[in-house]
Amino acid sequence: MKHSFSRFVATALLAATCAVAAAATAPDALVRSVVEEVLGVIKQNNDQKTLRTLAEQKVLPYFDFNQMTQMAAGKAWRDATPEQKKALENGFRALLVNTYTSSLSRTSGGDKTVDVKPLPASAAKGEVLVKTIVRQAGRPPFAIDYRMEDASGDWKVVDVTIENVSLVANYRGTFASEISRSGIDGLIKALEAKNQGAARS
Repeated sequence: MKHSFSRFVATALLAATCAVAAAATAPDALVRSVVEEVLGVIKQNNDQKTLRTLAEQKVLPYFDFNQMTQMAAGKAWRDATPEQKKALENGFRALLVNTYTSSLSRTSGGDKTVDVKPLPASAAKGEVLVKTIVRQAGRPPFAIDYRMEDASGDWKVVDVTIENVSLVANYRGTFASEISRSGIDGLIKALEAKNQGAARS
């Protein structure tokens, strides 16, 4: 996993909450309106259980994990059985929950702000890129971009790019290496082991 992703994933997923809350409002407006509420929750809570609940309730429902896992698995996805596909998707979801909660407990703070860039007039209907700048006292600002799709009246995040590092592309390399060594079942076992270790820490 890239250092930049592990360092900033908590804020990335935090801001994604607002980007996809509903399809009726423009994604950039959703980011701007909801982020303060989420930041307020984080400011007052640093407990792992509370942070996990925050991730599961406010963030993860707005990610298209099936599509993200499919893109991360690459050509191996076509060869996977339905059971393997489901196990990969569950493992990927758990990985993000664990990464989110552990990172958030280390980086949360009340001085964090997110500036949302207005969507360009040329933004395609049904697919948009929301650009944000995250600022926190004592740290340099950094950019997070969200690629979202509205396939059926419901915005979903399909990729997050942090300082030009794509989440999907980052995991594609990790997944490909593990599949090359031990196959799809090996990747599933590696994800399970990683998630179990994170849950115990």
